[in-house]
Formats: sequence, structure tokens, C-alpha cells
Amino acid sequence: MNKVSVITLARGRGDHLVNVVHGLNRQSMLPVELIIAVMQNEPYSLPKTPFPVRQIHVAGDDLPLAAARNAAAAVATGDILIFLDIDCIPSPSLVADYAAHADRFDGLLMGEVLYLPHQATQGDWSCEGFEGIAEKHSDRRGPPAHGIEICADYRCFWSLNFAMQAQTFRRSGGFDERYVGYGGEDTDYGKTLSTAGIAIAWAKGARAYHQYHPHHMPPVHHVESVVRNAQLFEAKWGYRTMGHWLHAFRLMGLIDDAPGLPIRLLRAPDQDDLALTGQQSHQPYANTATVLRLLESRQKRGADMMPIAVAAA
Repeated sequence: MNKVSVITLARGRGDHLVNVVHGLNRQSMLPVELIIAVMQNEPYSLPKTPFPVRQIHVAGDDLPLAAARNAAAAVATGDILIFLDIDCIPSPSLVADYAAHADRFDGLLMGEVLYLPHQATQGDWSCEGFEGIAEKHSDRRGPPAHGIEICADYRCFWSLNFAMQAQTFRRSGGFDERYVGYGGEDTDYGKTLSTAGIAIAWAKGARAYHQYHPHHMPPVHHVESVVRNAQLFEAKWGYRTMGHWLHAFRLMGLIDDAPGLPIRLLRAPDQDDLALTGQQSHQPYANTATVLRLLESRQKRGADMMPIAVAAA
């Protein structure tokens, strides 16, 4: 039977990580280890587990997400690597589902993700209790009816819950560690796999429940790293990624991203920008599409109100 290592990245959010460990303790098929790439100076205090837990320190003031995934994968002993974000509680069959799929698929597998409302993990919780309250993300497609389904668009790769054979990850070269901060490193990896002929697929099962935490979409609180990483992607592949976020930033007056020129930061986000993009307590997730519709509507209203001579200029 294939051995499975679970990898997560951690900075802050100790309560989220504790819930991840509880979820792994309840697996129908236990992993052989949990490896935590710790992006802070202090290690975590965690519940007891029937499998080894290793915390490895990854330095970097900005979020070194790419380097952290590579560092954790480098010390993993499993035949299959499951990458699970710190805010994702694994359903009881997640490890077994991935093990079954990866046993006959030499590529990257993306499991299901559902979003939990505020306070869903307060007190005693169970994945069975999540079933009736967790929501699907409106901008993400669901899993196939059964088995796996090849994803033809590498831009759909989402790094919060995925798995692949360890030998395939190493053959791919891993994540590009030049990406630091938030945004772009997972799209770059998807492009790397696509270029190398390594398939990406949606998988039925392997469900994770995303824990509520306040967030911003588009991520205005990370505008500097999104801009930097979009330009790195462009230098590497010849075009920019994260276009929907850049479009929103442009409509908000945060950047000038004229084609063929370096992206310019025009100003820092203010309280109005944070209020516009912030996740509310009644929302299980923040949604870029909703914000974009509002911004585009405002832009259209502004254009309609312009004097004809100005609009034609």
C-alpha cells in the first residue's frame, strides 16, 4: 500500500492548525506523517497524533509559500504527497480518496473544497455536522460525478487542497521559489506542469472544509506582492497572470497596468478599498467576481454621466 505524507504551511492561525490535526486523527486511512512548514519563529503546540508530526522552519519575512512547499516535500517519506492549506479540515476519507486516485494517476489531483460559515468550528465539531452548512464556491467548478476528470486549463489549479505522487512532484522541479508573498506561485506551477506534459485533474472526494477567516478578494492587502509576482510570471512565460485581480486593482485606481509597460503602483489601499473587498461575517468566502461586477457598474455609470465632448475626447 502506498504511504501518504500530508504537508501544510503555517504562519499564525494556531486554532486552524489544531483543527487540521484533529481532522487527520479521524482519517479512515492515516497518513504516515504530517509535515508542517513553519513560516514563523515559534513552533506550534498541537494535539497528540498516532503518526509523526515534523515541524520544519522556513525563513522569510514575506510569505515564502513556494519555498515552504518545496522544503516540506523534500523531507517527506511518503509515496504520495497531499498538500493541504492550514485552514482546510480534511474529511475522514481525504487521505484514502487521494491514495486510491494517485495509485492509478500520474499527475496532479485537485480534491473537493467546501466553505464553512463563521463559528462553524466553535466547540465540538464533526465533518458530518459540516455537511448541511458548508457551501460550494460560486466561482469554482465542482468535482466530477465519479473518479477523476482531466482539467484542460492549468489556470484552474488551486493549491489549497491537492495531491500527487512524490516522484512526479520531484520530477516536475517543484514550485518556483522566486515567487514570494501572496499570489501567482500556484498558477506558475500549473503552467510548469502543463508545459511538461504532466496532467492536472479534478477528483471526486478528497473533500476539505475551508475554515472561516476574514479575507479580502481581490486581495488588496497583498497588492504589492500580486503585482510583483504577475510581472515575474510575465518575464518567465511572456504574459501576465492574475488578470482578474489586476483588472480590479486598476478599476480601484490602485495600479496602472498598461500593456507592454511595467505595472505601476499608484497608491496604497485605503479603508474604502478594504471595506469593498472584505469578507463579511455572514459570508463563508470573499468573492472577486462580485466586487468586479460592482466596480464595472460604477465605471459604466461614471462614463454615462460624462459630457459627450469629454467622453469622445
